[in-house]
Amino acid sequence: MGKKKAFTGALLAAAILTATGCGGQSAPSGETAKAPADPAEASGTIKVLTHRTDLVRNGTMAKYAAEFNRTHPKVKVEFEALTDYEGEVRIRMNTEDYGDVLMIPAAVAKNDYPRFFAPLGTTGELGARYRFGDKTSVDGKVYGIATFGTANGFVYNKAVWRKAGVTEWPTTPEEFLGALKAVKAKTDAVPYYTNFKDAWPLTAWSNDIGSVTCDATATDKLAGPVSPWREGGELHTIDSLLYRIVDGGLAEKDPSTTNWEASKGMLAQGRVATMHLGSWAITQMRDAARRSGADPDDIGFMPFPAQRDGKFCAMLATDYQQAVNVHSGQKAAARAWIDWFTEKSGFSAKEGAVPALRSAPMPNELEDFVDNDVTFLERSEARTGEVNTVDNAAEIGLNKPDYRQKLVDTARGAQEGGLEEFLADLDKRWNEAAKAAGS
Repeated sequence: MGKKKAFTGALLAAAILTATGCGGQSAPSGETAKAPADPAEASGTIKVLTHRTDLVRNGTMAKYAAEFNRTHPKVKVEFEALTDYEGEVRIRMNTEDYGDVLMIPAAVAKNDYPRFFAPLGTTGELGARYRFGDKTSVDGKVYGIATFGTANGFVYNKAVWRKAGVTEWPTTPEEFLGALKAVKAKTDAVPYYTNFKDAWPLTAWSNDIGSVTCDATATDKLAGPVSPWREGGELHTIDSLLYRIVDGGLAEKDPSTTNWEASKGMLAQGRVATMHLGSWAITQMRDAARRSGADPDDIGFMPFPAQRDGKFCAMLATDYQQAVNVHSGQKAAARAWIDWFTEKSGFSAKEGAVPALRSAPMPNELEDFVDNDVTFLERSEARTGEVNTVDNAAEIGLNKPDYRQKLVDTARGAQEGGLEEFLADLDKRWNEAAKAAGS
């Protein structure tokens, strides 16, 4: 597969937490999973559960295991790739048998991490070494290390934008809309492609929270009756832009017919000008360009059209995090694999992603951001649990595609209503849920 579909915090939390006894599991010990000081002393067979069916199928993960064995010859790594990763792992976690290493499923509520995963170290210790540590931090301990992170923005075809006469990144939503209008007027390309039908790409818009105001704690500030979609609020700016793109006829004519896999070639070939995605998509778009005979250098990446003090900001958000099963009998070997994969495998660089290791350089795919002094902000996750509680109670789904599909439908006239009416309803539901939750 290509990029895995968007994952969301507490997506299926209710389903997994109904089994509070977790299949009769004994209480976890809380013992920290540590790798041996001498890599050659790590031993045992470990099973690694992964959503990357593509990398297991094409032998890439086996090559990583072979590299790992050069320094850890006594550890045998077995991979199990799951197409419905979230669904299958959720079921397995009602037992003690869910691999030795696994990607933390979105279904598991953050405060329940100690029930399922072995601590890997303290927040202070690991936070100084790795990005995104507070995503899995509970009571001062870290329970997962990110495979990589992603910056958020717009993947675009530079050649199409140049043909439209736009050579500078838009600095405001108005300028961005103006650029799309120029694309429509001066080229044959679809200015913007929503990927509405596959739905999950619409969730990327929530990763812009913080980019608008250059505030790493912007998501934390949603924890309360704060009217997130009020005039001037970040979500008002973000969702208004999407609405106006569609309302202005700047997206595909029929969103219900979009196709994610096909869209890669469409953007690479200049039939589509712009899509909103994480930076992980850059390598896939450039690969699509090579396969179609187009120029991969035409694939660019720009930040959300907003500045503070003349600077762009881009939020960095974590992808899946690797964790050690709290019931594993091979915790040392499992931790050795996580440490090696994070620091030595080169995985994040090959994926064109933001490395979890703080000392590692940003990927070449983000060279334009680095060269143009875009400020990278690591999204705070300090109040993620509280925000998720409000979001779930309000039945909005900041990290699900549903409400933005309704927003798109409203913008194109498939549903009744207008923008401000739509956003006011979201505010009302959010505030009522926050007050009920005591936030």
